[in-house]
Amino acid sequence: MTSHALRSRLLIAAPIMIAVLLGGCASKVKLDDKPPVETRQPSGGAGTGQPPQSQVATVDLGEAEAKEYAGLPRVVYFDFDSFAIRDEFRPTIDKFGKALAKDGKKRLTVEGHTDERGGREYNLALGQKRAESVTKSLVLLGAGDSQIEAVSFGKERPAAQGSDEAAWAKNRRAELKDR
Repeated sequence: MTSHALRSRLLIAAPIMIAVLLGGCASKVKLDDKPPVETRQPSGGAGTGQPPQSQVATVDLGEAEAKEYAGLPRVVYFDFDSFAIRDEFRPTIDKFGKALAKDGKKRLTVEGHTDERGGREYNLALGQKRAESVTKSLVLLGAGDSQIEAVSFGKERPAAQGSDEAAWAKNRRAELKDR
């Protein structure tokens, strides 16, 4: 196993180990004790005849979330003959994983692709491994298995035409598409 593959596996396993360790910690706080409750009159309304004025600004979280994910890249690129997710694409996977965990109705298809080098069967298998690598990372971040479908197109749907390293690099990818 290469050091890059080992590091990738550790990056995937680290959040799970942290969750297990934190879950094992026990708190000594008794939950049966009821904390004291303080009662107050709302300011501005008591005795003045005017309704109370809130000093809290309202926030539309749906709009903020839509803006946050609108410009997010939906493509994860891979190195030659590899299905290990590069560190530069972790933020993309983190945000999609958290969005899927937050909304169980969202669905994604992860499409795995390869460059033109290699046989058809080999490239279909490599494309599937790339799609499943992204899928497993999303599931580790809280997405449900039923929310994501991993498929492979191998070398059949290139993003860039050509037989040079620039074209090959654009074709070694996994695309995240809404279902």
